[in-house]
Amino acid sequence: MRALTKKFLTAITTGSLAFTAVACSNDDSSTTESSTTSASSSASAEENTVEWPRTITHELGETVIEEKPERIANTALSVTGTLLAIDAPLIASAATNPSEITDDQGFFSQWSDEAEAAGVEVLYPGLQFDMESLIAQDPDLVIISIAGADSVADEYEQISAQFPTIAVDYSKQSWQELATELGEALGLEEEAEAAVEEFDAYVADAATKINAPAGGVSVISYNGPGETQGVAKKGGSHGEIFANLGIDVVEAPADLDTSAQARQDFAFVTYENLSQAATGDAIFILTGTDENAEALKTDATLANLPAVQNGEVYGLGETSFRVDPYSGRLIVDTVVEALGK
Repeated sequence: MRALTKKFLTAITTGSLAFTAVACSNDDSSTTESSTTSASSSASAEENTVEWPRTITHELGETVIEEKPERIANTALSVTGTLLAIDAPLIASAATNPSEITDDQGFFSQWSDEAEAAGVEVLYPGLQFDMESLIAQDPDLVIISIAGADSVADEYEQISAQFPTIAVDYSKQSWQELATELGEALGLEEEAEAAVEEFDAYVADAATKINAPAGGVSVISYNGPGETQGVAKKGGSHGEIFANLGIDVVEAPADLDTSAQARQDFAFVTYENLSQAATGDAIFILTGTDENAEALKTDATLANLPAVQNGEVYGLGETSFRVDPYSGRLIVDTVVEALGK
């Protein structure tokens, strides 16, 4: 915890100098000046010893980071929001193809303003890995993911041969856990802790403004006939947000889940079984708008769902597909607007 160490050492140094001044009031100023220089040097040496280098164990091995990173290039677009939230020195991030959920560069719209303010450049567009672009940025640390459409895990050997590289897996953890992991690797422990605490406080405040449906809510990806539908579980990032808002998430019956492997975040059911899986008193549609909500309300196959009968069907917002520090706040705001007292 670099900032805390600085404060702690400064307090000790200040106290030591005060003691010297009292004990040696009859000595000449050169003695005091020598003591000051010695104490400052000791503090600096101790800080450097405690902090760097760091050996980081990550998803693809171990990486020694010699000094606190000052130029980070991130190939994992889904991690960018978390890096911005902990004030990481991010110089460039991979971008996806521009769409309704991104800005014109392909940065997700929930944090694109923050990226612009921080001067983050596009590392390469369309999630198409480009080693030459990475070399041109000359980072002192590269971050990659081993999961997701933005993964460049297959390029790890090539990247790590030229730059210190750490690999994360954002798919198996919340953004809060990811922030803690990154904070420890980047020397930003205090910043990560502050980001999590600020978000938790935001959610706690929002919880006081909500009337939670007695029968809970279903959080789904409504994809229409012939498509698989996702239904959120309590243990996923979306489920946790609702739980922290004091709202129960109704899960799909386990025997309806068609997932090849059990997942913590979502069950996947057929369209025909959605009427048995989305039984909460209210429904929130992932990446959904008011138009999507109206479409579900008029879907004859789902006409008997409690939420449809109650008229309690809501889009959760176009950026709600993944929870990061910025989309998470937008999700909270949407829920407060829908279920506010």
